[in-house]
Amino acid sequence: MGETDGMNVSFDIRDFRQALGSFLTGVTVVTTVDGGGMPIGFTANSFTSVSLEPPLVLVCIDKRSSSADVFENTEHFAVNILSDAQRDVSSTFAARGVDRFAAVGWQAGDLGDPILEGSAAWFECCMHDRVDAGDHIILIGRVNSYKHSTKTPLGYCRGTYISFQLEQDVIAWRNRRTRVGVLLESEGHILLLATKGGKLTLPCGRALGSASEPETLHSNLSALGIVYDLDFLYSVYEEDKTDTLHVFYRGMAKAVPSRPDILCFAPEDIPIEKLQDETIRKLVRRYAKERLQLRYSVYAGKETGIYKSVNE
Repeated sequence: MGETDGMNVSFDIRDFRQALGSFLTGVTVVTTVDGGGMPIGFTANSFTSVSLEPPLVLVCIDKRSSSADVFENTEHFAVNILSDAQRDVSSTFAARGVDRFAAVGWQAGDLGDPILEGSAAWFECCMHDRVDAGDHIILIGRVNSYKHSTKTPLGYCRGTYISFQLEQDVIAWRNRRTRVGVLLESEGHILLLATKGGKLTLPCGRALGSASEPETLHSNLSALGIVYDLDFLYSVYEEDKTDTLHVFYRGMAKAVPSRPDILCFAPEDIPIEKLQDETIRKLVRRYAKERLQLRYSVYAGKETGIYKSVNE
């Protein structure tokens, strides 16, 4: 699409948001105190550096946020860059109607702003400028003090938290029996495969592999004639009963051949009872629910460890 020359252009907001989500970001919690000295904060991934001389950073806040008035009038704020271990902190500061600071360790910075314990880095800023920008307010801060560590930062892309450590865990578990699969979307539908026994399942293989390695996910998808892109890890599930590690990715099917064993369902129309096994049923049920809200989570573990991705 070229320049619009000042013309009004309307977008499908849902699709536009998905396009913006293709940009990999970190996750921050922005904090300050209100007029009564109470700590205030919200989750944001719209953070970037602006200038080195002077040291300026910016973050954006939705005008509909419950804390927008406080941040629009404050003279200082802090940006806490969350670490990989702080997904629950991100969810807490994105939730409404809860005491966001009750379960989070913090201390006041030099300007009085809450500095969260366990963050990968933090910047405490004096307000440099405020810019009205559509449905958001851009807060530009001049860094007064900062600190950083070697903690792994929390990543976010396409509606999902990105765990850099999760990839390493899969590599460490490579000697175990493994089933690697993918949740592929095609034009808003989820792709399922029909088995010889009349059940439905997700595309799977014994490993991720390549198109030339037999019985791997890539070779099985290639044999079906599906053209696709894999995104990020969605679930790493350890099943003790069969001593199997189930590893599933998210992905997009760019071309799907017309075959009787390839079926596509809208999320709300998936026949859960026809899915092959309980692991697949749980996975698809969760994905279908999150897909309708465009709010995905990453699961790692056995029965616990769901980290929900939500924004302020």
